[in-house]
Order: sequence, then C-alpha cells, then structure tokens
Amino acid sequence: MTKAGLLLKAIVLDIEAANSRHTATSPIDRILQKISILDPPGREHFESYMRYKWRMNHKPNTLKGSFTALSSFLTFYADRGKQLEEIASNDVESFVEHVQDRGFKITTVRNRLHCLFAFLRFLIDQDIIDARILRRKIRLKVPELLPRAIAPGDIKDILSVLKDIRDRALILVLLRTGMRIGELLRLHIQDLDMRERKIHIYEGEKNCLGRVVYLSDDALMALGLWLKKRNQSKEHLFHGLRGHLCYTSARNIFTRYLRETGLQHKGYTIHSLRHTFASELLNAGMRLECLQLLMGHRDIEMTRRYARLTDKSREEEYFRAMEIIEHGGINGAY
Repeated sequence: MTKAGLLLKAIVLDIEAANSRHTATSPIDRILQKISILDPPGREHFESYMRYKWRMNHKPNTLKGSFTALSSFLTFYADRGKQLEEIASNDVESFVEHVQDRGFKITTVRNRLHCLFAFLRFLIDQDIIDARILRRKIRLKVPELLPRAIAPGDIKDILSVLKDIRDRALILVLLRTGMRIGELLRLHIQDLDMRERKIHIYEGEKNCLGRVVYLSDDALMALGLWLKKRNQSKEHLFHGLRGHLCYTSARNIFTRYLRETGLQHKGYTIHSLRHTFASELLNAGMRLECLQLLMGHRDIEMTRRYARLTDKSREEEYFRAMEIIEHGGINGAY
C-alpha cells in the first residue's frame, strides 16, 4: 500500500479520535476536518464540493459515501504527481483499474465511479477542468442480481423462535410492511396509527420519498404487546436498554435468530425481510404499481426485479406446458 493509502486508512480507522480532537457539530464539519487532515490535491475544490452537497440537503450517509469515494480517488491521484486541474480521462481509467485490482466488488467500483463523475461534473461547471474529460464515460457492466427472499419454511422457523416481545414486533413489522431497517429504527411513536393500522414514513431512507405502509393482523398484535411493555419516556418506537436501537443492534438480533434456527449459512440478512415482503405480495396477486408505492421505489424497474424473482402465474404456466410436452402432446412421447 502506498504512503498516501496508509494515511487514508489511518484517517478512516481513527474517526472517533479525530472527532475528539475537534468540536464537530454536524456531518459536514466532521468531513471537512477529515479533508483537512488528508490534505489531498485539489483540497479546496474537494471542500467546496462537499459543502455544495450539504447545501443541497444530501443525507449524511450520501456525504460519507462521496467522501470515501473521492478520498480514495484523490489519494490515488496524489501518487501521479499532477495538479487536479490536469486530470485526464486516462487518470479515471487508471483509478477504476486500481479499485478493481484491490478486489472490491463491481458494485463498489461502480458506486465510486458514479461519485467521481458527479465530482468531475461539479468541477466542469466551475470551469476548473476541461468538459471533454466526460465526453466518453466508462460504463461498467454490473450483473442484475435477484433479491434474496427468505423461503416460506425458513420464515416459519424464524417466527417460531421469536419469544422476546420487542424482537417479535420488530421482525414482524419489517416482514409485513417492507420497511427498510433504517426507516423502522427512525420511527417515532407518533408516526404509528394503530387505529387506522398505518405507519407514516415521512422521509424514505434512500430517496427521501415519503409513504404510508400498513399493518397486518400479526404485526398489529405484536406491536400492541410491545407498546404495553416499551418505555413510554423513549422517543423512538423501538429502543434498547441504553436508548435508541441502532442498526448494528437490530442486525445482531436477526442474526441471533438465524443461528438459533440453523439458517445462518443461507446468506439471509435483515434486509431479506423486505425482499420477502415484496415477493409474497406479488405471489398473492398484488399489482406491480401498488407494490411500487409500498416499497417506496421511484422507478418501477426497481420493483420489477421481484417479478423476475417470483411469479406464480409464470411458474404455473411453465409446469402446465411442460406436462403437455412430457406426455407427448407436441411430438409424441419420448
């Protein structure tokens, strides 16, 4: 690893120590502090771009992703001994090869490339670099993976071991509403309407798209039991012993039940509950357009992935046609 790469790694691993040395009051302050420590080529443009994204109301996770991607690029670029204004297309191509050589998944490479292109467009708009650099973009072919839903039998096994009232409510709400785990953990008690069997998500986790989701009978019952037990002084709907329940704690809860049922080897994650929600509703006959709204997808093509994953009508047509073929209905019996 290069000297600049070691420096970047040290910064990433030492976030808490850096925060303790500074008085950061917001995500953008913490990012600007890290940029100051890193001191990459084109530092002032990097800082200006991150402030721009902050003004445009990008979420902290989006800012963090952009910082990681651009820090990686600028650390790589520093070893080339050039000023940022001198950047050329071959520098971008070399960076892609550099990230690929480090063994990152193709989706990670693509995300970093998208972040870099956004930064370059900003620099072009500021008349800092030549617009010709984006005349021929690199387009990575990314496999269209199927969402990983949980098999019906495995869902039954998981539900059968949910004895803790809070854990059962948490997992059933995820399974029956299709909410993202981050959306669920941010819920406040006032976002819940037990009488109308609704949950109001005022801002979606990924695309800021608000929506309403609904509670099934089993999720409603589990939530009702949890509401009687939860600490009424807590602001969030779900909490732990020490306060707000974080993503890591929720993930560990789900992983514990996977181990208890012997399913830890199947690759399920807590996000698989959202995939299961979508595939089960499609199998039950829900229209794609309706599912799109429940999932909070801006683009229906995102929802259409689940139609590739599971479609009972397609499955039934296949076996009906295959029965005709196997009985010699077309060319005679084999």
